[in-house]
Amino acid sequence: MKMKPYVHPEPLYPYREWSLEEESYADGENQRSESLFAVGNGYIGMRGNFEEGYHGTEGTTVVGNYLNGFYDAEPILYPEGAYGYAVRNQAMLNVTDAKIIDLSVEGHAFHLNAGTVLRYKRTLDMRKGVLRREVDWESPGGHRVRLVINRLASFGNKHMAAIHYEVTALNFDGAITFASAMEGTIARPQATDDPRLGAGSELPSLLPEDMEHGGAFSWMRQRTRHTRFVLLTAMVHVLEAPAGYGTNRKAAGQRLTEEFCVPLRSGETTALTKYICYHTSKDYPEEELMPRTEVLLREAAHSGFSQLLAEQEAYLDEFWKRADVEIAGDPALQQGIRFNAFQLLQSVGRDGVTNIGAKGLTGEGYEGHYFWDTEMYMLPFFTYTRPDIARSLLEFRYHTLGKARERAAIMSQKGALYPWRTIDGEENSSYFPAGTAQAHINADIAYAIRQYVLATGDTDFLVSQGAEILFETSRFWVDLGHFNPARGGAFCIDAVTGPDEYTAIVNNNAYTNLMVRSQLEYAAGTADLLRDSYPEHYERLVRAIGLTEEEVRLWRKAAALMFVPSDERLGIIAQDDTFLSKKKWNFEQTPEDKYPLLLHFHPLVIYRHQVLKQADVVLALFLLGEQFTLEEKIRNYQYYEPLTTHDSSLSPCIHSIMSAEIGDLEGAYAYFDRTVRMDLDDINRNAKDGLHTAAMAGSWMSIINGFGGMRLRDGILSFQPRLPDRWESCRFRIAFRGCLLEVSTGRESTLYTLLEGDALELLHMGLRVSLSPGQQASFPL
Repeated sequence: MKMKPYVHPEPLYPYREWSLEEESYADGENQRSESLFAVGNGYIGMRGNFEEGYHGTEGTTVVGNYLNGFYDAEPILYPEGAYGYAVRNQAMLNVTDAKIIDLSVEGHAFHLNAGTVLRYKRTLDMRKGVLRREVDWESPGGHRVRLVINRLASFGNKHMAAIHYEVTALNFDGAITFASAMEGTIARPQATDDPRLGAGSELPSLLPEDMEHGGAFSWMRQRTRHTRFVLLTAMVHVLEAPAGYGTNRKAAGQRLTEEFCVPLRSGETTALTKYICYHTSKDYPEEELMPRTEVLLREAAHSGFSQLLAEQEAYLDEFWKRADVEIAGDPALQQGIRFNAFQLLQSVGRDGVTNIGAKGLTGEGYEGHYFWDTEMYMLPFFTYTRPDIARSLLEFRYHTLGKARERAAIMSQKGALYPWRTIDGEENSSYFPAGTAQAHINADIAYAIRQYVLATGDTDFLVSQGAEILFETSRFWVDLGHFNPARGGAFCIDAVTGPDEYTAIVNNNAYTNLMVRSQLEYAAGTADLLRDSYPEHYERLVRAIGLTEEEVRLWRKAAALMFVPSDERLGIIAQDDTFLSKKKWNFEQTPEDKYPLLLHFHPLVIYRHQVLKQADVVLALFLLGEQFTLEEKIRNYQYYEPLTTHDSSLSPCIHSIMSAEIGDLEGAYAYFDRTVRMDLDDINRNAKDGLHTAAMAGSWMSIINGFGGMRLRDGILSFQPRLPDRWESCRFRIAFRGCLLEVSTGRESTLYTLLEGDALELLHMGLRVSLSPGQQASFPL
């Protein structure tokens, strides 16, 4: 389906370089805004719900508070089951809502659907890491107040969030009352036919155990129904008032409330600061949860909200020094790329035991599961901006290697098979044709390890953790595939699904075979490296996993004889053994309202046609680009691109990169535009369910790998810059092997500057360039 000329829609939010702003209250789009105005710190995620709650159109709000990696696991019930199906579905939990602050002014409850809103502005500040709301409101009784509300999830301490709520009386002397609460009763999402959403459940996942207004703070303890994890949620308050105030505490059901009644004169201001923390037994022993909570809240209240703000801004200053991308001449895309980078940072786990979900921490779509999205889309962003976070993401895979081994055994295979979707390492996909069959995730993880090690020089990770992942997943491949006499002894891999989920259970998916070939070569080379340079680690693995020299020789043989289907007449790679023999999908007779196809056609109808959900062969052209000539890339791209619906949010960014490489800058720009503002413009019309984190990372790749032309060739950074006509310039920075490189492309030239590091060699348009500290090199465009 050749993408129609892309017309950028009118903005849903004003273009701002460093913020997302809402300048009026839009009742009908509330749920979308709740996703976009989410705050998080990689562990805590809070949707952009109003502190006072939502009182608008029914069904247009999802109150959401999430903890990365905190889940319950319900049994999956199959009317027609089979051996080896996933048995439990893990779902990231919507946890206790502790951000509630109700306000009443002289007995009138404040909310945006009552009284009169005289001024309204909501700002997600990407430099300060704060969600700010400013409201001038007149109560039904004529009392006017000015509200300034700041919320953050602390990057300095993953367990901490805070709200600073100021109220100024503008035209009256009287009393205002804060009612700050935490609510433990959480509505579960309803089951739907949309596979992108959660399965839904009627039973609560968090069961109450105890709650109390303690002397120093208020707390609530709950336990998950199936996994039996404990959650301790707590809050403490600091009130600043011009005179005395009254307090009251209430407990009812699963709700704890602390009330503060403050008398104000006209012109006076009072401020309530609420410190919130979450601790779980998934992170610490149960007996440590209360002491840790008490220490954290005491320290936060003592330091004050201004200290949290300063720490937040300092953290982001360091982040933006490496992650910022500057685009001159295109305010829409400038805002888009910064918003995407910021949301990635807010969503990513950094502890080695959590990862980053397909919706981050912004909504319950995909139930908080981690996919191959991490390695193939999001990891490159962190590898080249925050390599410490990239390592943590890979350590998650090492942490779950044992469960990958268990999954391979269930599938009657040797080695390890990583799950298609998971939270703790167990396979959660209940639809195996587009789940477990996507075994290419093993090769994707291997590819990510190789790219990370090449980009960072972190051989410590490779020898201590990465090699074991490589060896166990390589075992899986040689056991799964076979040397096929019908193919002249070529190594074939049958009954798999590639990245294109509209084509399932095929033999010799080209993407899979190409990526496996690359993995087996790398695994064999890694075995040589360990044997020769790290013999202690090599012997450790020989003992631990029974590695043999014969296995390593078999990896090399399978790689050398790997079968890659092709069509000589068309001069292209065949997506799999039978794809090119199928009937092409009739795009002309498919109405616009029938996309995405997966919601309107039975899978078998789709599987019988040449139609792609997303980049498949085209993705391999990008990832393994050194294996193909430019002519081969053009022929393959021109064949597969018109057959691709882009029903997956992962697809446009890859097509943008490849369009740029083959010289179609207009096409590259159109695909990039669609990717970078996918959520800000709600292009897929489902931002309400959570943001598209992989597409966000893909927009960064579209700039760096597409318009910047960056590739890693034989361990050397290579660039072929191309500037879209609409841009005046583009500047970004790349962390590489302890160096920090700035790349700035304008209308007439590209400038490389080594900001950090002793020395760096790179390739510009094939020309080798050597940079010393602080040195610049300029080349005409």
